[in-house]
Amino acid sequence: MSERQRATTDLRQGTAKILLVDDRAANLVALEAILGSLNQTLVRAGSGEDALRALLHDDFALILLDAQMPGMDGFETATRIKARERTKDIPIIFLTANDFDTHLAYRGYATGAADFLAKPFDPWLLRAKVQVFVDLWHASRKLSTQADLLRHSLDERAARPGRVDVDVVTDLRSRLAGVEEAVAELDTGSDIGLGGDARRRLGTRLEDLRQALDALG
Repeated sequence: MSERQRATTDLRQGTAKILLVDDRAANLVALEAILGSLNQTLVRAGSGEDALRALLHDDFALILLDAQMPGMDGFETATRIKARERTKDIPIIFLTANDFDTHLAYRGYATGAADFLAKPFDPWLLRAKVQVFVDLWHASRKLSTQADLLRHSLDERAARPGRVDVDVVTDLRSRLAGVEEAVAELDTGSDIGLGGDARRRLGTRLEDLRQALDALG
């Protein structure tokens, strides 16, 4: 299987992994029931320590993290997640009690939280927020794969003297840089309200990539 075919297969088969962290099994069951219809991979963790262990072995699109757990609470867990190079860009949604105050919210945002949801949360709202992050993860993954394929094609052409139009290569590299900027924006963005804007930017970038890849043949 060629590199291009393998990358395309990976894109079709991939599902986002979502880490659910709560010390109460009943809460984890409820989260699974609410999010099951999204058809993504849901992974349980019963403590902060369990969450950190899970993050050593798998890549996650999103973490739903109970803020108030015994032992290592959600804030300490989030701080450790953000301190690791491999996991620092994973968005975190804190799940909190109704009496969660402003000071604790500030503390959560300081650790890098993307959002907060108070228990008991609205199932529709939770699904909607999670869906946005899942969509962004899939889009980012697709863009990264397309960028890798484009770079590989450019490198192959550059290795064949006399068959490369310098102006065309320069233009394609410019488009590639634009795609990589879009991926970086998705990786660092934490405002859930940017979902629509991000989708529009992704659509434009993907169209540019399609045209470039068609030109490469």
